[in-house]
Amino acid sequence: MAKQKSGMKRAPARRRPRKAKAGTRGLTPAECRLEAGSPEIQSITRRIEDEGGFVLGAYSDPLGKNALILAILPIDRIEPTPFQRDLSQTHHRRLADVIDRTGLFLDPVIAVTAPEKGFWTPNGRHRLEAMRRLGARAITALVVPKREIAWQILALNTEKAHNLRDKSLEVIRIFRNLMEESGSKAQKEFSYYLEEASFVTLGLCYEKNPRFSGGVYNSFVRRLTEFSEESLSKALKIHEKHADMLLELDAQVAEVVKKLKAKGFVSPYLKTFVVARSNPLRFMKEPPELEDLLKTIRGKVERFNVDRIRQEDIVASGGAPDDAD
Repeated sequence: MAKQKSGMKRAPARRRPRKAKAGTRGLTPAECRLEAGSPEIQSITRRIEDEGGFVLGAYSDPLGKNALILAILPIDRIEPTPFQRDLSQTHHRRLADVIDRTGLFLDPVIAVTAPEKGFWTPNGRHRLEAMRRLGARAITALVVPKREIAWQILALNTEKAHNLRDKSLEVIRIFRNLMEESGSKAQKEFSYYLEEASFVTLGLCYEKNPRFSGGVYNSFVRRLTEFSEESLSKALKIHEKHADMLLELDAQVAEVVKKLKAKGFVSPYLKTFVVARSNPLRFMKEPPELEDLLKTIRGKVERFNVDRIRQEDIVASGGAPDDAD
């Protein structure tokens, strides 16, 4: 019986823009002036004022020529997007301490209008929480009329570097939010927002098991997971199936690691070693479907013979530690 492909297509590789000749792109300072009465500004201005905010000014950004509004918003009218990574208590407390010591809040949060009321910030959660920690009543925000900027969080959020777990959890949250608005559209249409299709699968794993060792499996999951031609709702079912298989495999790998530790092996690479030893992908001429590879690896893990393993085998395997995301 012929194997059915999943109808997926990988997003094209991103290319860095070449360095442009100085002074050849965008607007001059004077050209950035934007009339307050322009239609794209009026509705957002009304929204800000209705929510109790104050508009400081509007302008066209000097590169992309997009309309932007600088405003002061009531801090209780702005929330992080519902699909952002989890808040780092250490990071926002440290930031609050710095802001408190300097007495200055210099970096506006990015904000978009929320679907019903209030505002979302796709970039600035830790700044927002730091200001709340200090008891602030208002916060400076750069309000972007285009709501789709909220889904570009991975590209925008630079105040704390993402690890694999952070990225994956954000992507699955973005995926679900996109489903609410565009569930019938093909997954490949949102490749720009999701960055890697594999993050959806890994995000589902991290949701069910926050201690999931995604870094152990990421290389081959990323290689064999592509953006689907199917709708978001149908694509999610495929990701959920693969996530369940990964979690089952991870549980079996953990059992083998226990046996290795019982025999006296001590290393942060044990999971990585077991999976690498059981993964035949590098020997295959043609890459298989992810589902088939997971079944193959699982079978090898089930038959893994810990009595034949030597300490030098583990040392020679190298790679990243099991929890390195």
